[in-house]
Amino acid sequence: MTYRPLADEIRPETLDEVVGQRHILGEGKLLRRIIETGEIPNLIFYGPSGTGKTTVANIIAKRTNRTLRRLNATTASLSDVKEVISQVGTLLAPEGVLLYLDEIQYFNKKQQQSLLEVIERGDVTLIASTTENPFFYVYNAVLSRSSVFEFKPLEAADLVPAVERGFEKMGQRLGAKAKLESGVTEHIATACGGDCRKAMNAVELLMNAAPRKGKTLTITLAGAQAVAQKSAMRYDREGDDHYDIASALMKSLRGSDPDAALHYLARLLEAGDLITAIRRLLCSASEDVGMAYPQAVAIVKACCDNALQLGLPEAQLPLAQAAILLATAPKSNSVVEAIGAAWADVKAGKLGDYPRHLQNVHADSAGQERDQGYLYPHNFPGHWVRQQYLPDLLAGTHYYHFGDNKNEQAAKAYWDKIKGEEGK
Repeated sequence: MTYRPLADEIRPETLDEVVGQRHILGEGKLLRRIIETGEIPNLIFYGPSGTGKTTVANIIAKRTNRTLRRLNATTASLSDVKEVISQVGTLLAPEGVLLYLDEIQYFNKKQQQSLLEVIERGDVTLIASTTENPFFYVYNAVLSRSSVFEFKPLEAADLVPAVERGFEKMGQRLGAKAKLESGVTEHIATACGGDCRKAMNAVELLMNAAPRKGKTLTITLAGAQAVAQKSAMRYDREGDDHYDIASALMKSLRGSDPDAALHYLARLLEAGDLITAIRRLLCSASEDVGMAYPQAVAIVKACCDNALQLGLPEAQLPLAQAAILLATAPKSNSVVEAIGAAWADVKAGKLGDYPRHLQNVHADSAGQERDQGYLYPHNFPGHWVRQQYLPDLLAGTHYYHFGDNKNEQAAKAYWDKIKGEEGK
């Protein structure tokens, strides 16, 4: 007997049986309405694995009476695509072909361009799937001829019924009934990271390895935890998850939410991505805290150095300290705005010559030194004297503006007094 994975055996055959995705498959939702009409356009499904993309493609093929042909872009070639097209109108595909191309992002630009021939044929419908954002990975001409739908990670509540069906189906296969310890179903539904296929794989493994007594298979919570450990993590250092988690960490630090910052830091550390965590923390110290608490830069740098010396798992401690410090510190983006404004002027060509009194003596010709007129600030009260430093073109321009936090306002008060600008 040919082995058939449990995930494939219990695959839904109707839209009502599909787990989750109510935002596109619920009553009255757009994708469901499209499928129910039977007039299927070219489609692109994107989202994490195990969320129903292939299942929905199967259901569409059955509703349209079209022959389903599957290709995976990681191994397929243009000749494979042409072979599928050649079947149209033959006994192999009398009603046309529904070509399901998985992982389309692995096709290069030339290969994706070749799909235009498929897309523009009325007897071939393309459904492409990808785990990456198609707006970054799919050729524009393909995108413009397709309707894009996002499949989201499944919620634990959606997966519980599927896990229960999985145990029931495995019981039928093995001729025994599963006796589940309290919390087993819920743990699998939660720990699979929104991936129904992972959940079914966990169920299958647990049932096959369970101790048997008569017609009873005992499934313990400890066993479920061992099988499902680390499975909830979705992370690809080259994919969207990498950038999404890094962005979430940075925005949580900026938003002064230490709990969220620790959560996303933990996700990076669980994935072993120490470098991304360190880079985000170091950046936030200047970008989000900046002059409101300048010492944060030195403290965070010390924490990051400690983390690199310790390595994981101990590195979690100084990095957590840095995250909490940044999230609870006063905030100022005056550094970001100041350098951003200055750099914008430089890019725009607003340069001008250096003021004469700021130039080095190498500017003097034939070795003849001229009076530069430079005023040495330390020779004046308060170690400050009024003179122009910016080029004439930018004279009077202000890039840096004191933030409204205690530290920057104290610095402002000090310089207003020195410069005689109090009350201005």
